[in-house]
Amino acid sequence: MGTQAAENFEPLAKDVRTDEQKKIDDWLPITSSRNAKWWYSAFHNVTAMVGAGVLSLPYAMSELGWGPGIAVLIISWVITLYTLWQMVEMHEMVPGKRFDRYHELGQHAFGDKLGLWIVVPQQLIVEVGVNIVYMVTGGRSLKKFHDVICDGKCKDIKLTFFIMIFASVHFVLSQLPNFNSISGVSLAAAVMSLSYSTIAWGASVDKGKMVNVDYNLRATTTPGKVFGFFGALGEVAFAYAGHNVVLEIQATIPSTPEKPSKKPMWKGVVVAYIVVALCYFPVALIGYWAFGNSVDDNILITLNKPTWLIAMANMMVVIHVIGSYQIYAMPVFDMIETVLVKKLKFPPGLTLRLIARSLYVAFTMFVAITFPFFGGLLGFFGGFAFAPTTYFLPCVMWLAIYKPKRFSLSWFTNWAKTTAHRGLLEEQFREKIRKHRLDVQNQPASRELSPT
Repeated sequence: MGTQAAENFEPLAKDVRTDEQKKIDDWLPITSSRNAKWWYSAFHNVTAMVGAGVLSLPYAMSELGWGPGIAVLIISWVITLYTLWQMVEMHEMVPGKRFDRYHELGQHAFGDKLGLWIVVPQQLIVEVGVNIVYMVTGGRSLKKFHDVICDGKCKDIKLTFFIMIFASVHFVLSQLPNFNSISGVSLAAAVMSLSYSTIAWGASVDKGKMVNVDYNLRATTTPGKVFGFFGALGEVAFAYAGHNVVLEIQATIPSTPEKPSKKPMWKGVVVAYIVVALCYFPVALIGYWAFGNSVDDNILITLNKPTWLIAMANMMVVIHVIGSYQIYAMPVFDMIETVLVKKLKFPPGLTLRLIARSLYVAFTMFVAITFPFFGGLLGFFGGFAFAPTTYFLPCVMWLAIYKPKRFSLSWFTNWAKTTAHRGLLEEQFREKIRKHRLDVQNQPASRELSPT
């Protein structure tokens, strides 16, 4: 991958911020600490990307089939690695300035107002959506651990209470000030993600191929197959959603003209993507090989034995989504605190942080309890928010900023990806509308109320 970014840094521009602005920037979570090492980038990116979505990849394979499934996994890995490289390069494309947040890069590419409207809504959908999904996932994994250990001998406890238990951890962890302060949590989460992924495919190998395993597509009708195909694309897009926090992660790495942050950041990204491959491909391929189209949307549910191993894997999922929640919540905390301090003129401090972050955790907990099926919407959100910010928005920014020569390799590559993905989004949206209309048409007519 060659680079068209400026390699020679000019002297850093004079800092024109006031003392009050510097104080605020030193307090905000994204810009308060810049002493991270390259390996921070590695495990932060692993934690952000290798989420619970990896456990649904065998299910996505059952909706795609062997050929399309393998192709989608490989192409997604290559494309997202390329777009991640683009974002790392664009972090310091302007000498003396760092784009520490995704929306700042969007503003530079599209203008101050348009950049905010393009980036912020999509980024918030991704980050808040992931936090809500992880609230549900953490609660369900805790419940699964409890049920597996008790084996029917304990009193049944509702999912609501397990979500509340999971949320209680975040009321405490959310008070950690910045990315570097959650590095220990993130490292533990990264180790857990590799561990439970290994358990998932290792237990599948041990269980072996099911008798009369069926590799035909899960759906039997043509509309069902098409809808399943685009739903699977959304699930894969969710699995590669780590780009939404990459600039914020890079902001924690120190940078000088002689040693720009993109070098250690890229080193960490390469290591992270090797781990991603070691997690995604074995789980998806071996899980589908073992169970075919009978695999559940969470392969750990399909693997119900040995009991102790499945219980341990579910607890690993809990630990992982604790770290992932914090990784995705930190940019949201930064947005909230920026508005409160810079726009609404609240004084920065512990009280503001305690109230603002606790209210956000309570909000995600409330939505998770109210809509425990929220994860079922991932196919939709994957197509309309996760995929754009990961697959083609970096390409559009690259074209807008660097303006590569028309019909050059860089121009063709970025435009081809943008156009192809836009077509997929449009088709996915049409299939959603068709499916909704069919569901409405097939509903039985409502019965009239009997007179009393």
